[in-house]
Amino acid sequence: MPAWLTRTLVALASWGVWAFLSRLLGDALSAGQSQALSTLGLLPILVPLGLRSRASWRTTSRKGLWLALAGGAISCLGNVPYYAAVARGERFAALVSLTALAPAVTVFLAVLWLRERLNRVQLAGVVLAIGAIWLFNVSEQAALVSPLVLIALPPILLWGLSGFLQKVATNYVAAEPAALVYLAAFVPLGIYYAVREPWPATISTRTWAVVLALGFFLAFGNYAVLAAFARSGKAAVIAPLVNLYPVVSIGCALLMGESVGRRELAGIGCALAAVTALAWEPSTANTAATSPRT
Repeated sequence: MPAWLTRTLVALASWGVWAFLSRLLGDALSAGQSQALSTLGLLPILVPLGLRSRASWRTTSRKGLWLALAGGAISCLGNVPYYAAVARGERFAALVSLTALAPAVTVFLAVLWLRERLNRVQLAGVVLAIGAIWLFNVSEQAALVSPLVLIALPPILLWGLSGFLQKVATNYVAAEPAALVYLAAFVPLGIYYAVREPWPATISTRTWAVVLALGFFLAFGNYAVLAAFARSGKAAVIAPLVNLYPVVSIGCALLMGESVGRRELAGIGCALAAVTALAWEPSTANTAATSPRT
């Protein structure tokens, strides 16, 4: 299995656990409170990354670091209108279903600007992956033509651009410093919500454990994505592949005794087919045999 694919599947699993933990958290905290407290869960990732990458700071490309920082900041900028829409009482399920299309922006930018080429099987995988993402999240058939599209558009564009910048950053720097800078950009947003949000008198131990785990698995997933990009993974493949993480969260829900509807079953089928298609590469042996010698 290619190194980029291994890291991508690790990210998929990590974000799947993150999504499942979000369901466990329920309404114990507001969106802003969750964002603020989950930032503390980044520390177990940020501290080791800082220690591992400190020796390479002098030789690390400043351009790559700025790109990684921009990617993290842009991701946070996408969070702000998203949380604002949730706070205004917008239709949450429909909003989530629309913002789940952000990988399409990453794919478009990767093909347009990075000249990434996908074989026919991988192209089919991209279509299947976006279809699966939609099936996992969609709640109403009219969501695509509703006024909610204008509200969801900023997060879609910003999160898609952030994924693209993650890939570009790893063209200049290693995964560890890129992840450190990218994730550090989330800290100011956490502080903002910590100051802005009213806090409950008490927070249960269970809630603390879940919200800290949220931050950890989200951060670990982002680090794994950057590691996949750094190992020559294509953004046009990794972005839709890693966003199939609902397969994992649904699997966790099944283990907890929850039922799965027809839409989720269809999404799982599309997702499994997409994983197979996106991971398909021509045999290196065949490529070598047909390539001219230099």
